[in-house]
Amino acid sequence: MKADTSGVLTGVHFMDGDHAACEGALAAGCRFVAGYPITPSTEVVERFAARIPKVGGVFIQMEDEIASSIAIQGAAWGGKKVMSVTSGPGLSLMMEHIGFAVCTETPSVWVDVQRCGPSTGLPTQPAQQDMQQVKWGSHGDYEIIALSPNSPQECFDLMITAFNLSETYRCPVFFMMDEVVGHMTERVVIPPADQIEITPRKFTTKAPSEFVLYATTQDDLVPEMVKAGDGYRIHTTGLTHDERGYPVMTVAVQQKMMTRLIDKIRNNVHKLVDVRTDNCDGADVVVVSYGITSRIAHAALDEARAKGLKVGHARLVICWPFPEALFREMASGVKAFVFPEINMGQMVRELNRAVAGKAKVVSVPHTGGTVHEPEVILNAIMEAAR
Repeated sequence: MKADTSGVLTGVHFMDGDHAACEGALAAGCRFVAGYPITPSTEVVERFAARIPKVGGVFIQMEDEIASSIAIQGAAWGGKKVMSVTSGPGLSLMMEHIGFAVCTETPSVWVDVQRCGPSTGLPTQPAQQDMQQVKWGSHGDYEIIALSPNSPQECFDLMITAFNLSETYRCPVFFMMDEVVGHMTERVVIPPADQIEITPRKFTTKAPSEFVLYATTQDDLVPEMVKAGDGYRIHTTGLTHDERGYPVMTVAVQQKMMTRLIDKIRNNVHKLVDVRTDNCDGADVVVVSYGITSRIAHAALDEARAKGLKVGHARLVICWPFPEALFREMASGVKAFVFPEINMGQMVRELNRAVAGKAKVVSVPHTGGTVHEPEVILNAIMEAAR
């Protein structure tokens, strides 16, 4: 394997999505991962454990997902870019610490290679059943960012995006793979390290006597960070806290803290739209999809177009925040949306809310274990076009 001087791979490779996600994390500067083996995500951390000595980082297998999800946050406050990797049941265990990462504004990436649930479900089979869990699974009000790749190449490319977003907004960023994308092997092109745009951590230049842990401005709601142990007085807590990080349990402080945590994402939602469209202008029906389902949909789209139907495709790359404004605008010119998902209808709820009766929305659910048959999506398109 060819590597540049930093130990990050370059060149053309043939690898699966799990391995490509690992390489993307390494290229993004991730140097600490804690995790616990769980199918179908294990290959990500297996590769990371093998590769990390070459780039001077650390992988630690913790006793469970609960320990893993807090270990990475300690490393983040020690100055490292961090990631944890899991699948559905492990993600459920991590939820309290995901809320902690939101409240303490700990930049972190959380990889979920989705499989069938509930409970242990089908450990080795595909699903997209955690999409609402990552948005609402922890308690309280908060905002996160979630991306969904549909190929090993995107597992590399979008992993870098995920780390950059986690640094930009200091919030948990979720990488919502599925079993098929994780285990699919394809060509992956990795550019030289000097051609990869990396967002560095926003460390303060202020002296310890001048630094306030969560101080922000009206123009920038994301605070600067410091490394624990560098002489700064820092206190990180999941309790409602003031700008110093100290617990202050009052309604006024709760309102100020919560409003900023939410607004740092919502005020920038227009920057967090990544929907790849194909032939949507003039379409009567638009198929909406994400992850592996977006690739299955292509066969149905081709056949529908061959039958003379005007069909477009809108693929969600950033799923959260959901691009409500884009679909609301799109709804004024289409007859219907068709939304296949490998779940019983999760993200289609967001689409229904966004278009608010302006266009028909057809859900095409799937209980998981396999991907949709293209004919099922085609039939939904033809029905929606009537």
